[in-house]
Amino acid sequence: MSTTNTEPEGAYPLAPRIKDLPKDLQPREMLERFGAANVPDAVLLAVLLRTGMRGRNVLDLAADLLRRHGSLSELSRATLEELSGVKSIKRVKALTLLAAFELGRRVRDEQLQDSPSIRSPGDVERVVRPLADRASVEVFWMLPLNKKNRLITRGPVEISRGILDASLVHPREVFAPAIRASSAAVILSHNHPSGDPTPSADDVALTRRLTEAGRTVDIRVLDHVILGRVSSDGKRPAYVSLREAGLVDFEGAKP
Repeated sequence: MSTTNTEPEGAYPLAPRIKDLPKDLQPREMLERFGAANVPDAVLLAVLLRTGMRGRNVLDLAADLLRRHGSLSELSRATLEELSGVKSIKRVKALTLLAAFELGRRVRDEQLQDSPSIRSPGDVERVVRPLADRASVEVFWMLPLNKKNRLITRGPVEISRGILDASLVHPREVFAPAIRASSAAVILSHNHPSGDPTPSADDVALTRRLTEAGRTVDIRVLDHVILGRVSSDGKRPAYVSLREAGLVDFEGAKP
């Protein structure tokens, strides 16, 4: 017996059923073969949804959900009513998605409990120092923090590498990842390969510019910590905090 779809002449062809796809293109088989970290979002959603509907396989449904909401992040914030209101998504499937997204959030929250707490320039140095010591050029980092001043990414986010020029560190490049991470505040940091952490006029001007930009997006810039190296005579510090040095009015940018 043929398993091909039959439609009136001139009709658009129906999407192939999942069981009619080659094994290596079926969601569960792809997940098992390549691992969860190596398959597209639509495949992971398809595994949760399990089945499609007449004329649309489960991969099509998963891809349609992502298109409707614009991104996986936006989909994860959808309510039960929004999900179950989609014609192809039954209430049980909507509940399955809600449960999966909530589990993901709870795992993230548990991990954040073990993330570094950034409460002083010394805390910033401890987090950034391993990266700065390996860098032979100037690197600019942003540390996104939650309301409890805990780092909410696996490490500092690299913004630029090379000669630190204000034109290369655009507010958009700094705050876009901070917004995606739902940051309450950020701390800026970069290294001086020369070893001297003394802030330049450009460093101060850039910090003021980013601090003002933070006000616009309601994300506080708490400090800018420049890392160098302690001099042999011990007179030169390992880092300089622009907040401690009083070079920038960070409180003025409070939302």
